[in-house]
Amino acid sequence: MASDQHNNAKYLQGSTMRHVVDTTLAGSVGLMAIFVIDLVDMYFISLLGEPQLAAAIGFASTIIFFTSAIGIGMGISVGALVSRELGKGSEQAAREIGVDTFVTGLLISLAVVLLLLPWVPQLVSFLGARGESHQYSLDYLYIILPSMPLIVMAMACSAGLRALGDAKRAMTITLMAGLANAILDPILIFGLDMGIKGAAWASVAARSVAFSVGAYQLAKVHGFVAPISLGRYRSNVAQIGKFAFPAVLTNVATPIGNAYVIAAMAAYGSSVVAGMAIIGRLTPVAFAMVFALSGAVGPIIGQNFGAQNFARVQQTVIDSLKFIVAAVAGVSLILFFSQDVIVSAFKASPEAADLVAFFCTFMAIFFIANGIGFLCNAAFNNLNFPKYSAWFNFGRTTLGTIPFVYVGGKLMGPNGVLL
Repeated sequence: MASDQHNNAKYLQGSTMRHVVDTTLAGSVGLMAIFVIDLVDMYFISLLGEPQLAAAIGFASTIIFFTSAIGIGMGISVGALVSRELGKGSEQAAREIGVDTFVTGLLISLAVVLLLLPWVPQLVSFLGARGESHQYSLDYLYIILPSMPLIVMAMACSAGLRALGDAKRAMTITLMAGLANAILDPILIFGLDMGIKGAAWASVAARSVAFSVGAYQLAKVHGFVAPISLGRYRSNVAQIGKFAFPAVLTNVATPIGNAYVIAAMAAYGSSVVAGMAIIGRLTPVAFAMVFALSGAVGPIIGQNFGAQNFARVQQTVIDSLKFIVAAVAGVSLILFFSQDVIVSAFKASPEAADLVAFFCTFMAIFFIANGIGFLCNAAFNNLNFPKYSAWFNFGRTTLGTIPFVYVGGKLMGPNGVLL
């Protein structure tokens, strides 16, 4: 058992800052592969010259973000539960709780798909889509929504690999998916003249690749498998639910707030929604390191918490804060000086261009606060306080969003909503 701990609990020794940087950079490369492809999707769609198509991506992305948030929440659960068991030196228990959490994620994602599909038209209308934008959104969502279990399981596999200290192989999941999407996008959108449906099918293929690569890495490379046992699952489900339910709620809170923002933007027309869609695709590419950090530091905190190395837990949080401030400040400068290039590349209308310029000039630096929020969520989830994370995020995306969006829109229009 001691050798198991030595082999897989890799974050119990060495510089915590080095672990934070190494795992975050590896995670950000993989995340950026996916986010860049999303940005390329938006670029290709913009080349078709119809603002309604870009707006449709914005409306659809809000719903897709909701489903992805469930995957992120399940991934957090896998990472927290597996890393803590590894920190204790219990590799077999880590395998078993990991497999049972994967099963839970699959069941939840299937249930959500069955629940959402009949309500897609009403959800898109609620977000403010009308006319051609409404129909384009439906075309996109009816193709990509049924593939939700694939992306949820792929995210769980990635989290499992990070919990095992194998950040590089976790990175390959998204790299391979991004490559598949990059190849298929132009073929399906332009070559086969499928338009927005081609973008959706390319994403489905990318999700299939992500799950296949992740499952292979866990099962064949690490042997991280255990037989499914109904009795064991019944005994583990309460513990899984303790982490999974708050973690999913935590991440679902963000698209709920985003949905209100998109609905508020829709009042100003399709061009403004298209501008918001550009920002929505640009933000995760620009701040991929900050997004990745929240997933990367979880296993570091979890392993050391499981081993009761509390000083290293504290130092990991401090090092992560330093990393967030440095990363966001650097990226904000880049966005400020490249805003004209961004507006030109996406052939943004004047209304969309104004919104993108406002974001690059005034808003990007505030992502430091988002990064700190991500870090707090990771700490709460891995220190056995997942409910804190859920309440924190729901407060931020309801009381911390809706009144300010309403007032900002009244005072400053679209820029006020964004601010």
